[in-house]
Amino acid sequence: MPATLAGLLAAALYVPAGAAAPATPAVWAKPLAPTVVQDAPGIPVANVKAHLARLQSIADANSGNRAHGTSGYQASLDYVKAQLDAAGFTTTVQQFDDGGAGGANLIADWPSGDSAHVVMAGAHLDSVQAGPGVNDDGSGTAGILETALAVSRAGLKPAKHLRFAWWGAEENGMVGSRNYVNGLSAADRSAIDAYLNFDMIGSPNPGYFTYRQDPALDALFRDWFAARGIATEQDFEGDGRSDHAPFQDAGIRVGGLFSGADYIKTADQAAKWGGTAGQAFDACYHAACDTSANIDDTALGRMTDAVAHAIWTLSATGS
Repeated sequence: MPATLAGLLAAALYVPAGAAAPATPAVWAKPLAPTVVQDAPGIPVANVKAHLARLQSIADANSGNRAHGTSGYQASLDYVKAQLDAAGFTTTVQQFDDGGAGGANLIADWPSGDSAHVVMAGAHLDSVQAGPGVNDDGSGTAGILETALAVSRAGLKPAKHLRFAWWGAEENGMVGSRNYVNGLSAADRSAIDAYLNFDMIGSPNPGYFTYRQDPALDALFRDWFAARGIATEQDFEGDGRSDHAPFQDAGIRVGGLFSGADYIKTADQAAKWGGTAGQAFDACYHAACDTSANIDDTALGRMTDAVAHAIWTLSATGS
């Protein structure tokens, strides 16, 4: 862990005896003792792209999309679930209804770690009706799926409990994730120490944005990118537009990464990150051209490695 992050986390994790807790704690709701953090493995971008190719083929076989309530969505859920079941995760399909159509979330728990301290990562599994949604949000879906499979390959025994989620009906207004959060008991909500969201992490004209809501979770990602000479900016485009919003509304700390959607890349951003100024980060956002060709491999690889770093780091801190 970089020294700058270690200092920030140490400051965030402890409240001196007799002192009032801060109004907005930086990371955890409960004091935690740091442990040695095992380095996360690199996530092969070829593996992530293989999942994206499968999502594309599912869309191709199901009217060109993977939208809520469609056979394409169900086939996508079946694919992800089969991968996780084979890797030793405990999976749960949570059914809900929206707009008269059945929907579902897929929840995957790694059978290890303290269930009173949960680190959770999520991405939405549905596309819009207009296209296959390979970047939005196949990239997030594939990135956290391959990270979960890396947890299994490593035989990780984290101090905290790891939970991954693939949300339904995000494109209808975060319906699946809100249904999940609203269904949690007070105890189950308080057990979630952090929720990390990954909605679009392979945009073809990419930016490197970090969620700004929690200072320490933001620093976790920013420090990782800075150590590799990659500039970041705090995300404003995604505020209230993705599945972290229900968690944040429930008082759960949120973080995440985002590579940009329909906002326009500025000249300053192009100077930092490359790509084309004056064009959208993803010109195929919510369009039929959001296909397997609509991915920047470099951004996808960097973002997925950062996802794994966050999972390994946060889950190594025990209660």
